[in-house]
Formats: sequence, C-alpha cells, structure tokens
Amino acid sequence: MDRSARRTGLFLVITGAIFWGISGTVSKKLFQQFTIDVNWLVATRLLIAGALLLTVQFFIKDRSQLFSVWKNRKTAFQLLVFGLVGMLSVQYTYMASIKSGNAAVATLLQCLAPIMIIIYLILRKHIVLTRNDLVTICLALIGCFFLLTNGSISQLSVPKISIVWGLLSGIALAFYTLYAIPLLKQYDSLVIVGWAMIIGGFGLSFIHPPWQSDFKNWTLETYLYLIFVILFGTMIAFWFYIESLKSLSAKETSLLGSLEPLAAILTTVFWLKEPFGFFQWIGTACIIGLILLLTLKKKSTSNNL
Repeated sequence: MDRSARRTGLFLVITGAIFWGISGTVSKKLFQQFTIDVNWLVATRLLIAGALLLTVQFFIKDRSQLFSVWKNRKTAFQLLVFGLVGMLSVQYTYMASIKSGNAAVATLLQCLAPIMIIIYLILRKHIVLTRNDLVTICLALIGCFFLLTNGSISQLSVPKISIVWGLLSGIALAFYTLYAIPLLKQYDSLVIVGWAMIIGGFGLSFIHPPWQSDFKNWTLETYLYLIFVILFGTMIAFWFYIESLKSLSAKETSLLGSLEPLAAILTTVFWLKEPFGFFQWIGTACIIGLILLLTLKKKSTSNNL
C-alpha cells in the first residue's frame, strides 16, 4: 500500500470521528439555544442522511443491491427490526441524553456498548471471561463512577434522566452492532445503514413529522448547525469511516475512532463552557482507555481484521 493511500485513510477516519463527536455538541446547542425538538431532529437527520447514503450507493457502488435487499422476506424483516430497534433507538436515546445532560457524558456512556457486548457474549457462552475482559469492565465501572459523580456520591454531575438515556443508548448501540452482522455479510454497509436510517426516520415521523417545526423563528445560524449535524455529523462521518477501511486496518480505524468522545468532551467544555471536574477527566481517561484495550484485543485475535 502506498503512503498516499495511507495518508488518505488517516485523514478520513480522523475527520469522521471528529465530526461525530462535534455533532453531539452542536446538537446540544440546537436544543438549548434554538429549542429544536429531539424527535424532529432525529427524524430529520435520519431521513436526509439515509437518502444521501443510498444515493452514494446508487452512483458509486452496486445499485442493484438497493432493492434486492427487500426481495427476501427474512432479510426484509431483519432490516425493519434493525431500522426501528437498532438505528432509531441508538439515535433517539443518544440525542435525548444530550438534551437532558451534555454531549460529553452522552457520548461516553454510549461508548460502554463494547462492555455490554462482552457481557452478552459471555452469558450466551460465545466467549469465556478473560483477565482482559475483567480489566475493561472495571475500567468502565470506575470511569462511569467518576464521570457521573465527579468523585462525590452525594451529587451527580448530570441529571438522572440523562444517565438513563445514556445507558439505554449504550444498550441500543450494542444491539445495533450485534444484530447488523448477518445483514452486513450479505449486503454493502451503505445499503443496510442507509435503509435503516430511512426506516427509523419514517417511524419517528409519525410522532413528529419533519415538516412540522417553528421554521419562522430559525436564523441562519440554526440552518448552519442543522446542516452540520445532518451532512457532516451523520452522512459524511459514516461515509469517511467506512472509506478509511480501504487503506487502514480495522484496528487502526477503531483506535482513531476513539477521537469521537474526545471531540465531544473538548467542544462541550471549551465551546459550551460546561464545567468538567478533575475526577470527570479521570473517568474520561478510563473509558477511552477501555476502548483502546478492546480494539487492541480485537487486533490480536482477528488477524488484521
């Protein structure tokens, strides 16, 4: 592999991870300053980003997969479940945690999904609990304790409802990750994720249609933030991440993907001026550390996958 392709891959994954992290903070800004409804934002971003991903598939990859995925009843049912229970749940719970708390805590709680996957696989007897598993679980528990309490049990650093939504987001992401595996073995990821976004967005549209919002009070700043969240924080971030796998190993891509929570934390603290205590930084380090351990373990057992 030439150096130019590798540099391109590094640029793509780093940019994608940063976009993901920043989009969470931008969403918080939309909730606070412009009173954008969570249901509306999730439905809109899913529908538009999904349509864009399917458009990319149509013009760049195998366009025949766009509708062949619906011809098999089993696959069609799995896609519906993935879109409603996986994609929609991940997006909604994450945004709800951001609105009631902050983007940094929401992002970090979502990053507990790998721990939940380990616990599920152990209970299903697909893997045996190892010393590395114990270390990562301990890091997750210690990290969450410091992150949510800032070292003091008497006062949580974010509202309880934000913690609940954040933990549900982690569970949803774990389901999203595990349930998608059989589908991704049959079809391109852009087809699966694109349709899942369309399904999730369409489902939520029954609760809050995208065309129902107080558009007259929006400013240019509102539209710019929305464009960033939908285009850069959803569609381009996912596309860049997938494209980086062409020139980087999965290990490298996953490691650099840990820049997402870091970007969310830094933008929350320095842009939104939300306080983040000393012990919360320790909790942040623990959770980012467990992400790195998990990806390193995946590398050692997956032959460069």
